[in-house]
Amino acid sequence: MKILLTGATGYIGQRLLPLLAAEHDVVCLVRDARRFALADILPETLLPRVSVAQGDLLKPETLADVPTDIDAAYYLVHSMSGGSKNFYQLEQESARNFTQFLDTTTARQVIYLSGIANDQGLSVHLRSRYAVEDVLSQAATAKLTVLRASIIIGSGSASFEIIRDLVEKLPVMVTPRWLNSRCQPIGIRDIMFYLTQVLDNPACFDRAFDVGGPDVLAYRDMLLGLAAVRGYKRWIVTVPVLTPRLSSWWLYLVTSTTFSLAQSLVESLKNDTVCDPAKSIDAVIPHHCMSYREALALAFTRIEQNEVVSSWSDALSSGTMRQNYMDAIQIPKNGMFFDRQLMPFQRPVPEVLDNIWRIGGDRGWYKTDWLWQLRGILDKAVGGPGLRRGRRSPSRLRAGDPLDFWRVLVADKANRRLLLYAEMKLPGEAWLQFRIVDQEDGSQAVEQLAAYRPRGLAGRLYWYSVLPFHGIIFKGMVKNLVRYREPVTVPQQQPEHAQ
Repeated sequence: MKILLTGATGYIGQRLLPLLAAEHDVVCLVRDARRFALADILPETLLPRVSVAQGDLLKPETLADVPTDIDAAYYLVHSMSGGSKNFYQLEQESARNFTQFLDTTTARQVIYLSGIANDQGLSVHLRSRYAVEDVLSQAATAKLTVLRASIIIGSGSASFEIIRDLVEKLPVMVTPRWLNSRCQPIGIRDIMFYLTQVLDNPACFDRAFDVGGPDVLAYRDMLLGLAAVRGYKRWIVTVPVLTPRLSSWWLYLVTSTTFSLAQSLVESLKNDTVCDPAKSIDAVIPHHCMSYREALALAFTRIEQNEVVSSWSDALSSGTMRQNYMDAIQIPKNGMFFDRQLMPFQRPVPEVLDNIWRIGGDRGWYKTDWLWQLRGILDKAVGGPGLRRGRRSPSRLRAGDPLDFWRVLVADKANRRLLLYAEMKLPGEAWLQFRIVDQEDGSQAVEQLAAYRPRGLAGRLYWYSVLPFHGIIFKGMVKNLVRYREPVTVPQQQPEHAQ
């Protein structure tokens, strides 16, 4: 089969792609092919089975070159955290353009991942999911299959990371009433199973199914369940005075989520999202799903093994970045301020390159981390991402990855270059580049280049206000980056009687 996969750069899409490519030919529809490096996602053996088509579903004229000889399509496009005030209309417009495109293809099935919505008084986001279902069902020949899920638990998922942030950071939580709403969480592995099993399954054509794990839990129970898995004692106090907006700010400030996503989640969490037995998929595709605690244990195992395939923050809509940010892949030369540092070194190049590739996240920024933390707090206070997003992996980077309040534009180890673009709130644009360069005497050096393009007078005042810190931060950063060595853990000698 030949399958069209939309949302291929998102959390679900990146996980689904290798499973589909193992059995079928896949065309990935993405808005910007430059930020989608297949070699970073797929094993080499699967690369010949996958191609990339560039197009924007909000601009139907850009879909002219997308292949039409497809057998099925996955619609994994959501605007949960896009922040647009008219996202309800935009989601329907996107789905409508996609449906019109489907009618020009040979596709006989379209598969959509939606949300459980069996409650009354649905949030605007859950209503939007249903509206998209209605639009997709109008395809002329492609039969619609809908999987409706509640909270998805997996390493890197938005729900998991938010719950984890709350539990690990707050011994005592003062929470709003929505913590008593009920949901039916499902593990990411089980979602992948259902998404692959409904493909080309006639029993699933023109059907909508609720999918969920075996546990029906209040959100309060989910927090306490994660605390128990991690061995923490946590106390939760529920109060009625936290309005949805205050709750959104509370969630935004405490966790790594964006404000738009926090606002969307708070609004949706007022609804119970529990499977309706009459809509169960079990009769068509019998499957035993993991429990909530089993899904948590698997997520933490993947994190500990450095095997987080994708993260919620991979999607462009997860932050404040403009959609065409890859246009910034070349640092401009005019109207710019620069801070260039050059640090020679005698160590093996792979060791220094590894230090560059591990910057940020838990490793930190090699110099005055407290200043970086302060900048992250200030950024969070004005609606930026702050530092809490961290990194997808402690050792691997690829184009499009979030890295604290930066976004990776280039991660080219072969050419020894890492280029970051600022996603923090700034009166201008900022880049941070690391390269290992050859010097005239045959030795190597790290070239660290901070570049800034100001916007108006405010942008210039910002640059000059932080200029006194550059000598401390940037010089120290490149110096420590070159010198840094992993601490060596020496095993303790056991006493003779214990041997």
